[in-house]
Amino acid sequence: MSQTDRNFMTLQFAAKSENESFARVTVAAFVSQLDPTMDEITDLKTVVSEAVTNSIIHGYDEDPEGIVTISASIEGDTVTLVVEDKGRGIEDLELAKQPLFTSKPELERSGMGFTIMENFMDEFDVTSEMGGGTSIRMKKRIVSKKALYN
Repeated sequence: MSQTDRNFMTLQFAAKSENESFARVTVAAFVSQLDPTMDEITDLKTVVSEAVTNSIIHGYDEDPEGIVTISASIEGDTVTLVVEDKGRGIEDLELAKQPLFTSKPELERSGMGFTIMENFMDEFDVTSEMGGGTSIRMKKRIVSKKALYN
């Protein structure tokens, strides 16, 4: 694959809840070059929302001094998203991946973030280090609308 078949972007922003929609729209705009279906765009916006919200609420305890980084790349028809924070990290990653588990029940969190990300993407991986932050890496192959109708 030549370098011209690859495109990428990196976005950093303060860990403020009002930046979650900015992150969703930015990733959707970047991926639009692949001519995704509405369902694919919705899936991508949802996983970005879940990952960013996790970073803000769980990683940084809503401390706006924290920085959330999103890296997105496109190679061929595949989008790779990485959402990272340098927050507190996840104490028990396997427990955190369980559906309905939340470390913040007082905030009425559903505990479905990781489950949603895993189900909406083709590949999903989380790494975390206590005191060092969390990185969520996801991949999705985009079937362009042009391919569906040709």
